[in-house]
Amino acid sequence: MATLPLWPALFVFAALFVAPLMYFFAVSFWTVRARIMRPAFSFQNYLETITGYGDVLVNTLAVAFGIAIVTTFLAFLFAYAIRFKLGRFANLFLLTTLITLFGGYLVKIYAWKSILGTDGVLNKAVLSLGLITEPVSALVYSVNGVVITLTYFLLPFAVLPIYGSLRSIEDATLEAARDLGATSWPVMRDVVLPQCQTGLMTAFTLSFLISVGDYVTPRFVGGGAALMGTFIENQFSFGFNWPLGSAMAFTTMFATLLLVVLVRMVMRRALQP
Repeated sequence: MATLPLWPALFVFAALFVAPLMYFFAVSFWTVRARIMRPAFSFQNYLETITGYGDVLVNTLAVAFGIAIVTTFLAFLFAYAIRFKLGRFANLFLLTTLITLFGGYLVKIYAWKSILGTDGVLNKAVLSLGLITEPVSALVYSVNGVVITLTYFLLPFAVLPIYGSLRSIEDATLEAARDLGATSWPVMRDVVLPQCQTGLMTAFTLSFLISVGDYVTPRFVGGGAALMGTFIENQFSFGFNWPLGSAMAFTTMFATLLLVVLVRMVMRRALQP
């Protein structure tokens, strides 16, 4: 009876998440003939995903991994500054971080598209300073634009879990380490990082998972960059091949989870006190 209040939430979770996931997993083994899905049990879709899109999957994982690393690193620096360095201005910077969450996703994409474009604010500013003689075109409609845009979008989501972990570190603990003769780096390595590894891993995982599956940013800022999310979206929309799209999605998901587990193991070993 104690768990009775949880049943509505569990029902919603099962109906809106578990059931669709199981359906698409079953569909991933089906076949398509004459643009009609036929129930079957075949690994052909997974084989086609590995042989035909393996290089795209590797490239997607590499780009998403880079975005997650950069985002987590910047988020840690920002969260650390808010927690330990900014003093009475800390709440103002934290509020600024929260305010950025209210901006719409597409609004941010189009904003960065206008900033990074050849006629954008960034190119005009650099041209006016005389640092370049012609606009830089590699910032938009490329992987570079995807990395910049997604890093900006994911940064607030990464800051919050890291800041939450840093809040649990007492100032007295850091002062005690310094009193014992520890310099800045040993304090960071042996005290701060081990105690906030949960926040770091949460920030990395969130940034990595969103980056792997995103297809909107590659389309509008990356110019249809060859990332897995774009190909999956095409199979469900233009290709009318849901079984192959499902197989591509689950292959990406399995590879992503494997990489997250490996990063978690490396992080735990590296941050062992």
